[in-house]
Amino acid sequence: MAVVETERHGQVLVVRMNRPERLNALSHEMRTELAQAWTDFRHSKELEVAIFTGTGRGFCAGEDMKESLQKGVAGGQRPAIEDPFMSGKLEKPVIAAINGFAMGGGFMLVERTDLRVAVREAVFEVSEAKRWLLGGYNHGHIANVPYPVAMEMALGFRFTAQRFYEIGFLNRLVEADQLMPTAMAMAEHLLTLPPASRVNTVHMMRQMRPAPGPEMQRLADALHDHGAKSDLMESRAAFAEKRKPNFKGWNDPEDRYKLPTLDSIK
Repeated sequence: MAVVETERHGQVLVVRMNRPERLNALSHEMRTELAQAWTDFRHSKELEVAIFTGTGRGFCAGEDMKESLQKGVAGGQRPAIEDPFMSGKLEKPVIAAINGFAMGGGFMLVERTDLRVAVREAVFEVSEAKRWLLGGYNHGHIANVPYPVAMEMALGFRFTAQRFYEIGFLNRLVEADQLMPTAMAMAEHLLTLPPASRVNTVHMMRQMRPAPGPEMQRLADALHDHGAKSDLMESRAAFAEKRKPNFKGWNDPEDRYKLPTLDSIK
């Protein structure tokens, strides 16, 4: 059974993650198949719009923790081929049809899409604060939400679909039986536009999205190293073993008072 399934509906491609027993967690195999599906979609002369969804109760639970522990690679093993969807090189619009949990890396997949439809039961979480030495500082900034909401996202709080709809992160909120019909109707609307207008408008809108500047990125890189790296795998082991984590924090307790700053990283 393929862990990524694709269906063609005229000029619309449906890309469906298919590991329902693991809430579509991102294994190396799934990352590779997704990269290939998006590459094929990008180069297709017939397909113009994609709908991205999942099978079962989850859209995507993010990193496959068990596989990360087995391979000893925090964050999971990346595919050998480039994924144009994740690298930002996919010129065609993608609509998310969010059928359930979108957590961690699953949230980041949603974030990459251009239009978003979710079932009312969907739950979202930016999980980086739970798995790394720096929380998802950039996601609220990209979503252009107020500072307290961005802080809540960065610190790993969960959000209901209703709340994300109210703050403008989602375009439509629907019952489960209307998820794919609504996403397909949005795709069909896009296909009524002149092709150059559709491609150019999506490109322009993507360029206008907020993004952290290079100074903030350098600070983030420094903060990712500010702490005990052993906590990365400990957080994953505790999750997989369903126990409370035993975090170290810092190799030297005094390091907590030596935070990198914009001045110190120049």
